[in-house]
Amino acid sequence: MSQHPLPPIAGREAEILALVQQPGPVFLPHSNLQLERIRSGFACALHMHQPTIPAGANGELISHLQSMFEHPGEGDNHNAEPFAQCYRRLADIIPQLIAEGCNPRIMLDYSGTLLWGFQQMGRHDILEALRFLATDPTMEPHVEWLGTFWGHAVAPSTPIPDLKLQILAWQHQFSALFGDAALRRVKGFSLPEMHLPNHPDTLFALVQALRECGYRWLLVQEHSVENPDGSALSQEQLFIPNRLVARSSSGEEACITALIKTQGSDTKLVGQMQPCYEALGLNRLTLAGRAIPPLVSQIADGENGGVMMNEFPPAFMQAHERIAAEQGGSPSTVAINGTEYLELLEAAGVSSQDCPRIQAVLQHRLWQRTGSAPTPAAVAAAIADLEAGDSSFSMEGASWTNDLSWVEGYTNVLEPMNELSARFHQRFDPLVAKDPTVTGSRSYQEALLHLLLLETSCFRYWGQGVWTDHAREIHRRGLAAIG
Repeated sequence: MSQHPLPPIAGREAEILALVQQPGPVFLPHSNLQLERIRSGFACALHMHQPTIPAGANGELISHLQSMFEHPGEGDNHNAEPFAQCYRRLADIIPQLIAEGCNPRIMLDYSGTLLWGFQQMGRHDILEALRFLATDPTMEPHVEWLGTFWGHAVAPSTPIPDLKLQILAWQHQFSALFGDAALRRVKGFSLPEMHLPNHPDTLFALVQALRECGYRWLLVQEHSVENPDGSALSQEQLFIPNRLVARSSSGEEACITALIKTQGSDTKLVGQMQPCYEALGLNRLTLAGRAIPPLVSQIADGENGGVMMNEFPPAFMQAHERIAAEQGGSPSTVAINGTEYLELLEAAGVSSQDCPRIQAVLQHRLWQRTGSAPTPAAVAAAIADLEAGDSSFSMEGASWTNDLSWVEGYTNVLEPMNELSARFHQRFDPLVAKDPTVTGSRSYQEALLHLLLLETSCFRYWGQGVWTDHAREIHRRGLAAIG
């Protein structure tokens, strides 16, 4: 096994969990917004990702971004440097808007593989820009980082024991780059591909892991959730916090606050700042007897496609300049990030207990079959029965690409992934249980790296061929690392 440098993905579990579990508000002390002066708000998030692939000069693990630079004549690889600039440009745009008297907000979601790629490539210009956005006191009211899975795994088809490993690996990486104080402020979570599990045990494990890792809220796609009676969310529910309830097949419950990303063409909505213009037309809503500002939430790829690459910066600037010009004596529309919004509501007496309960889509039909006291056997039988009787019923979850399946046709990736996961846990779980410092060893981290990488969604998104070949090679190396 080559002694290539490893990313910082494990070894500080107890320390990080203690840090992120600290109570109290993290954005409220720095917020320059007053809830009573807000009529409506909008929150925009940018999702950034490049996978790690075994495509270096001697088969080394490198970022796909690096591969784009090394093969500029293939596909759209000529966009490598424009992509790279997209990853750093908010460090210029946000200070410029502040200097103009605006009060901008942005949420950022960068995969762990992308952050590691910047390190591998020596792109200190990007890393310094991101460090400024993550750590500079002048940026604290304006920029919120969202947690995600380190390896951009799709949650519904990720082995349940690996969900927490993916979450913790990202926290390790972020802390190593930007420090513990920056990590402590990361309270919202963004699922890769917006892919929310609807199988009871996967969703329960996910929500439980998020809560254990200090997360307070989750961004979910509108059509991936439903009300307890199976109905779609009301128009008002789209713009207020909801309470996502995850019930396991044994009847245990775990809950987390959910902000709703509305449906639509993601890049165009964010690229042209539709959330701002939608929010301008909204008025306060009532929740728990209190008038609160509605929040329009959206996320899109931050670098992918002409709209985000070219149209987003001027549209982002114009939207913030417009709302700055329209600030008057009456409550107005503002840019506001997710945690800041929830902390302002909490300070005003609105708690998560006041929010409407929601669940993952299609679970109402399942619970109708099993009753209020489910068992694993009853849930398994009900799922099999429902799938046999209705081809549209699926426990694969829902994402922002519902025309694609992350499971069908990918047995040649999923079976090796499940095998590697099982082998990893069989080898290391007993060792870690005896001695938690094992997670700091090179052998553990080498094996973990390949496990997290094999679960990357890209090896299934792009279809059979070179990408599934990459998956097979990572699987081979992962087995060798486990021994």
